[in-house]
Amino acid sequence: MGHKVNPIGLRLGINRTWDSRWFAGKGEYGKLLHEDLKIREFLMNELKAAAVSKVIIERPHRKCRVTIHSARPGVVIGKKGADIEKLRKKIGTMTDSEVHLNIVEVRKPETDATLVAASIAQQLERRVAFRRAMKRSVQSAMRLGADGIRINAGGRLGGAEIARLEWYREGRVPLHTLRADIDYGTATAHTAYGTNGIKVWVFKGEILEHDPMASERRALEGGNEGDRGGDRRRDRDRDREGRGRRRDRDAGDRDNA
Repeated sequence: MGHKVNPIGLRLGINRTWDSRWFAGKGEYGKLLHEDLKIREFLMNELKAAAVSKVIIERPHRKCRVTIHSARPGVVIGKKGADIEKLRKKIGTMTDSEVHLNIVEVRKPETDATLVAASIAQQLERRVAFRRAMKRSVQSAMRLGADGIRINAGGRLGGAEIARLEWYREGRVPLHTLRADIDYGTATAHTAYGTNGIKVWVFKGEILEHDPMASERRALEGGNEGDRGGDRRRDRDRDREGRGRRRDRDAGDRDNA
């Protein structure tokens, strides 16, 4: 199961929600779906330098609200908002609806799976050693409050004749636990030897209440996420110490008896 199921699709409606949120009547659905795909593809190509994590599209009546989650919002907005106006006009040519653009800053790109995967892919294209790139990403994510991370890299790694899969993992990555908030992202590195695929799973703690918007709300609040991660780790260490002391006390009582 851990190898076969996309962690995001598995958790839709449990602790995360869809990236396209709208309702279409009969005969409209296909048209709007293709509009969404075109808009996403255009933004991902246009904003390669802006580290775009995801694009959320909502369609209230006769409107198209596009929210771009980016680690470098300044690149998207441009000088005095000039670039954002150009983007709005270009997206307006792809849809009949009135376009509204929102930019949301990703405060911790080191714990965003899509951005971690894209960063490793860029490093592989620049011929950085794949092991060093993966280890550095794992350490950064754990330092900034992730509870666990796993990175897979597959292909002709280091220019080897035979393609293979290498992976690193640190912390917990519970793929079968539905309440786990797992962020998943992929990227492709186009190297001189061929293409290498990168997959990243980031475990950001457990969401106990049944709330499809929970992971998004947590990402928006995310300023103190690293502190929460540190608090969680401190709580775990305290529990472990307490259990150890209780075991020692019980052993002493048995010896005295």
